[in-house]
Order: sequence, then C-alpha cells, then structure tokens
Amino acid sequence: MKHRGVSFTVVQLEVALWKWQFQIGESVITGTTKTKLIWMAIKRVQLRIDRELRAAERSRENPQSSTDSLSSINEPPHRNE
Repeated sequence: MKHRGVSFTVVQLEVALWKWQFQIGESVITGTTKTKLIWMAIKRVQLRIDRELRAAERSRENPQSSTDSLSSINEPPHRNE
C-alpha cells in the first residue's frame, strides 16, 4: 500500500494484533498496533507516516533546532538571583 508516496505494509500477527513497516529515506520504521479492524490498523500507520514526514520536513528546514532542544534538556535551569 502507499500513503503520500511512502510504501507500507500491514500484516496480521494474531487476532487483534498487526505489525506494520514503512521506510522514509534510510530510516525503516516498524511497529505493532492492537485492533480487530484492518482499516483501523491502516489508518494508524498512515497517521504515523504523516507524523514522520512532518518531522523530516522540520529537520530539513532547521537542522540545528533538534540538537539545540536536546542540549537544553541536559542543562540545569537558569536562576535569576
């Protein structure tokens, strides 16, 4: 199947458990979802593809923002004394 130009697969592992996979660039993203309905599993993969495409677009537009936000997590809070 395809969504926004990204090929993806959805395979039923057992009742109400689906495994999915897609690739964007060099990144292969896999996961599972619990639902009895195939169309719900497909919709969840499509939403994940949308989220990953938005994240890839943001990182292309501003490549330093992701590293800046990570570095600020490790810094102690600033105090005004």
